[in-house]
Amino acid sequence: MGADDYITKPFSITEVLARIKANIRRTTQYAGTQGMEMEEEVLLKRGNITININNYSVFKNGDKIELTIKEFEILKLLFKNPKKVFTKEQIYSHVWNDAYFGDENAVNVHISRLRNKIEDNPKNPQYIVTVWGIGYKAGDII
Repeated sequence: MGADDYITKPFSITEVLARIKANIRRTTQYAGTQGMEMEEEVLLKRGNITININNYSVFKNGDKIELTIKEFEILKLLFKNPKKVFTKEQIYSHVWNDAYFGDENAVNVHISRLRNKIEDNPKNPQYIVTVWGIGYKAGDII
């Protein structure tokens, strides 16, 4: 059932507190060692852009690019699925975790700001490509 300790009646409050502290100590020690084993960088790379998923950082040619959380999530979504075309509704649902009510302006504005930050020429985007009538996808840069 998952129990790893029990106390029989009658018990003292100091005994209960001591067991609680011991359980907390064991749990935090176990969680600390688990976190260190799993701490490996997860990087997504397309062209000159590298995304570090663990620390939410983005670099272009080695220079850090400051993105908002929404911009980062859009870029991560597109880079994780480079061959998939996402509609504005799908992008909104993935990034905002909310129902889409036809307000495509939010997605358009974030894509535009993101392009201004990562593209060499935002008017001719290479990293975030528009698929007319459908949505957006990651560019074919490898």
